[in-house]
Amino acid sequence: MIGGERLLAIGVLGAALAGLGISAYLSAVHATHAPLVCSVRGPVDCERVLTSAYAQILGTAIPTSAAGIIWFGVSGVLALLQVRLSRARAALLAGLAWSVAGLLTALFLVYVEIVQLGALCAWCSAAHVLVLLTLLFTLARLERLPRAQPEPHGMPQQP
Repeated sequence: MIGGERLLAIGVLGAALAGLGISAYLSAVHATHAPLVCSVRGPVDCERVLTSAYAQILGTAIPTSAAGIIWFGVSGVLALLQVRLSRARAALLAGLAWSVAGLLTALFLVYVEIVQLGALCAWCSAAHVLVLLTLLFTLARLERLPRAQPEPHGMPQQP
């Protein structure tokens, strides 16, 4: 792996680690009912967001931040696989699909925060930005991969 690609891979790993930290913090706050380190007034009101019905997965006691732990964990594993495997293209494509799914989820959650709850969570927004960065780093890495050359049509294959 060469210079620029290495930096992009480190970027994905860094985003995954930061996202794991944020998600673990929010999960711990949820489990212990500890006070949040965040604004609780005005448009940025983490408490309103994190105590809403949307802060738990489908009405269960599982916080959405637990899904963040899984998402960022898988992102980190995919980034490591991309660095370690000889078939990095497949791992990159898996990372791209995972990043797109993460961004779609983040966009839905931003919609919920703004439209349904009328408040933003700074911690959640930081995690959403990390999801976007993961997608952008992955796209940049894909762009750097050599293009596969198509086989000419009608040419006999050599045994």
